[in-house]
Amino acid sequence: MVARGDHVYVCRGRRYTHHGIDCGDGSVIHYAGPRGSVRRVTRTPLDVFAAGSEVRVRSYETRLRPEDTVRQAESRLGSMGYHLVRYNCEHFAAWCCTGRAASSQVRRWLLAAQGTLASLVAAQSFGPHLAVVGTLGAGIYAMSGPLRRR
Repeated sequence: MVARGDHVYVCRGRRYTHHGIDCGDGSVIHYAGPRGSVRRVTRTPLDVFAAGSEVRVRSYETRLRPEDTVRQAESRLGSMGYHLVRYNCEHFAAWCCTGRAASSQVRRWLLAAQGTLASLVAAQSFGPHLAVVGTLGAGIYAMSGPLRRR
């Protein structure tokens, strides 16, 4: 059940998740805008945010009160500053709930990139067969994160 101040998210295929803050009135505050355009923090109806996907709730061990979470989200309405790696929709929702911007998706992507880099170095040192195994292993681990949490 979704409640006011919840950090909500939806899966967009297997590639990524989209995050926002439930306002308790049937709307969600989140980054929105077509790909390749400037994305802004906006309020949209929950069904528009979900776009046909199941809405899930992220839980936190410690977090701000729901009123403070929604107030944080509303304070950013209309703002820009979206960046896929440095400040995306997950960073925004986590910041609203905890005061700390964080993205588990970005961490997984960075781990996969580090694994790929390590594999390239291994290929230089030990040969291409080891590099292929390392790259596949890092990719599988990075992409299986969302599957392990279900």
